[in-house]
Amino acid sequence: MTDWSEKTTDAAVQQMLGKAEREGIETVWDRYKNMQPQCKFGEMGLCCRHCLQGPCRISLRGGKPQLGICGASADVIVARGLARAIAAGTAGHSGHAKHLAHTLKKLVRGEAPDYAVKDQEKLRSIAARLGLDIDTLTVSEMVSAVAEAALADFHEKETPVQWAVNVLPAKRIEFFKENKLLPAGIDHEIAEVMHRTSMGCDADATNILLGALRCALADLAGCSMGTDLSDILFGTPQPKTTECNLGVLQPQCVNIAVHGHNPVLSEVILAASRLMDEEARQAGAERINVVGICCTGNEVLMRHGVPSCTHSVSQEMAFMTGALDAMVVDYQCALPSVVTTAACTGGTVVTTMEIAKITGATHVEYAEENAMENARKIVRLGIDAFRRRQDKTTDVPAMRQKVITGFSVEALIAALAKLDSADPLKPLIDQIVAGNIWGICLFAGCNNVKVPQDFNFTTVARHLLKHNVLVLATGCGAGALMRHGFMDQASVGAVCGDGLKAVLTAIGEANGLGGPLPPVIHIGSCVDNSRGVALATSIADRLGVDLDKLPVVASAPEAMHEKAVAIGSWAVAIGLPTHVGVVPPVLGSQAVAQLLTSGIKELTGGYFIVETDPEAAAAKILAAITERRATLGL
Repeated sequence: MTDWSEKTTDAAVQQMLGKAEREGIETVWDRYKNMQPQCKFGEMGLCCRHCLQGPCRISLRGGKPQLGICGASADVIVARGLARAIAAGTAGHSGHAKHLAHTLKKLVRGEAPDYAVKDQEKLRSIAARLGLDIDTLTVSEMVSAVAEAALADFHEKETPVQWAVNVLPAKRIEFFKENKLLPAGIDHEIAEVMHRTSMGCDADATNILLGALRCALADLAGCSMGTDLSDILFGTPQPKTTECNLGVLQPQCVNIAVHGHNPVLSEVILAASRLMDEEARQAGAERINVVGICCTGNEVLMRHGVPSCTHSVSQEMAFMTGALDAMVVDYQCALPSVVTTAACTGGTVVTTMEIAKITGATHVEYAEENAMENARKIVRLGIDAFRRRQDKTTDVPAMRQKVITGFSVEALIAALAKLDSADPLKPLIDQIVAGNIWGICLFAGCNNVKVPQDFNFTTVARHLLKHNVLVLATGCGAGALMRHGFMDQASVGAVCGDGLKAVLTAIGEANGLGGPLPPVIHIGSCVDNSRGVALATSIADRLGVDLDKLPVVASAPEAMHEKAVAIGSWAVAIGLPTHVGVVPPVLGSQAVAQLLTSGIKELTGGYFIVETDPEAAAAKILAAITERRATLGL
């Protein structure tokens, strides 16, 4: 019998892999196996295809060639490749944010009738942060001004990007000014990286990487903007209880999964589904059951408690159950192969955005101007798919896991205020000083087929929690941890150290939960890594120190996407030790690898910890936290 644990630690996914093998349906793990052995030049970052004279490959063992055709060294080629990955990741997060800014503009002009401002208080706080006179502006005028400020941040201008300047401590901003690292415009920095890394331009590895760091800070701006504008439009998340894993699919219902990253679409799909249950019943279903996949799933999970089906590398498995009727994709992280899997199992893949079509999918062009009309059309495709599968058997794993979610920074501050309403951060800081909270770790990133799914996340998290580290999580990393029970308050006793257990219990009971907060605090989708930065900035401002002094670290144990590269890079830029559990393509240059893991520490205070062994990684993360505590005299 096949041992699926080498591919995934999720028992529900293991069950579907067995089914896929029996039915001869190819999955991402099969395609990974077929790709072996993978190109060592590519793994080391030693190949260049940036002009038509190549591709060029630098010798792995010190022989010839040592230079590309144009004369670029291994250091330059590796640095250029990394910089371009950061630019691509920045384009993903900031494109998401720009879409939301345009939605706000359409709302003000009356062109998006199915949208509204759901959180006026968040609107006012962001407007005030931008320096707007909130006492003289109407809600409509404020929305318009915030949208214009957001769009202005994409273009090169004399003043730096506001969503970078206004979300970090003053000491860190001053450091960035002194070192010319503040982004002048989000799109400008992406274009600048692409320009400087093209043939015949920047050929100094250190200079390339400094430019890439500035672009990474533009990514932080895009993340922060995406979080802020989503909260204005759809509401700032508050704690709620729901479920996750493949067992949330219900064979007797029309199952529709929202997949991608932008809640502009998923929010309206959810609203439409609630209006169309009668159509579903006429087709023989009990109702419409909306579930989430990846970060769009995290968005509706946080705000509405929509059950999360699966994440990242295992997305094909949702169709393998035979119960998923439609997967609705906006953009980012959707495997093109889901179309083939859907065809094999009777489901439908619906693409909705001009920039993210998939051959073989049904495309319904989505626009805010007729959002509900589009959403109804998409939901009907799911109902039609349900009709086609009524007489077919399904194979839904009987695995559902309780999840407590919805922890925006505002929600966390409100929870802490129940302990000290005058100074909500004081209880948290006091527990850090006392050692009951040894430090804080932000888990981010994807799953990677090179790692048994979720194994690195759960191993590192379990080790840190036992050592009283407060764990926050976003994106598919949050998905990994929720599926294994780390967001269920019932797990606190088994996985947390005594100090952390006492803190989580005190906060939970003060807020009427009848027990502790969950071991891992879910703070949102991948753009919502900005919530972790906002919390760290609040603590740093309260203590009067910079971020590089705090016992705060980041970890991406199973990183995969270019967006994860961008996130990790800005985490290092703002001063955080940042663990990566998959070796990035930089080992072809000793100079670049050394700069990223140690040299950069002298400049920003942050640095990368590259460690593929999760137990060793946890030890190194703890050592970094302990070093920071010692610096603070704790």
